[in-house]
Amino acid sequence: MDKADIPKIKYIEGRERTTELVCIPGKAPFIRFIPFSNKTKSEAENTGLTIESGACDFVIHGFSTRLGGVSEGIFSSMNFASNRGDAPENILENFRIMGESLGIPAESMVYAKQTHTINVLHVNEYNKGMGVTRERDFNDIDALVTDTPGVCLVAGFADCIPVFFIDTKRKAIGLAHSGWRGTVNDIIYETVKKMSELFGTDPGDIRAFVGPGICAEHYEVGNDVADEFKNKYPDAEKMGILRKKDNTGIDSGNMSGGSSGEKYYLDLTLACRDNLINTGVPEDKVFLSDICTCCNPELLHSHRFTKGQRGGLCGFLMIR
Repeated sequence: MDKADIPKIKYIEGRERTTELVCIPGKAPFIRFIPFSNKTKSEAENTGLTIESGACDFVIHGFSTRLGGVSEGIFSSMNFASNRGDAPENILENFRIMGESLGIPAESMVYAKQTHTINVLHVNEYNKGMGVTRERDFNDIDALVTDTPGVCLVAGFADCIPVFFIDTKRKAIGLAHSGWRGTVNDIIYETVKKMSELFGTDPGDIRAFVGPGICAEHYEVGNDVADEFKNKYPDAEKMGILRKKDNTGIDSGNMSGGSSGEKYYLDLTLACRDNLINTGVPEDKVFLSDICTCCNPELLHSHRFTKGQRGGLCGFLMIR
């Protein structure tokens, strides 16, 4: 795809640059995370990031855009959401197209079956292709972990927060879907716990990336959701996780989560960061995306921007 056809990206103000759009001629574009990439020292310094050279060489990762696929209409054109009305053959072809960009066969992918739980599944060779080229034999799974090379973890998103985990010592990985329920119920803790139990992962050896999702400026919630976060994070407002909305000048384009009454802006990314640090992941190994799904509707699918009329994005993570 020609770079001239790529919409201009709107970055989150005040956030250091952590993503880059990869455009390979003749292939679908995807987003790569700079802290997981094989950057030279000078390239890393240009981003303002501290990056251990080669620490993540053993993984392939990427995050899709809505560009370069075969789906049409509201799903245009790179869509992976199978429960919204798109033709199954289009979705499978999109997986194959994205697989070509990443260098990962669709038959090696395992696609989570997300229902806003905190359930984590260990996958291996047996699971390859499930949810992509063949039926799953699991349900209600919002995070996947593996230490098996050649098994690609896949999860779907369209505003909820993707969280990528790489154990650089034990060579194990995890990928979690963290919406507001998954965040307040701490799917991050459950994912790290599963990696520790199965692979001997020490949280101190994890490098984590909180990927593209909705930013606080576009995520308005009601008292019921805000109260859940106040209970989980007593200093939520001081930490910036919650910010009370000024009811003068209400933006009617935002979709509120919750009942009437006071409204808040919820920063799921900061909440996920706090969960990672509380789980034992070093603060300097936790990285935050610099792009918001809702701020970039021409590049990324967003549930709130489209009021539910949309396709779905995917995150991909695999050990070589």
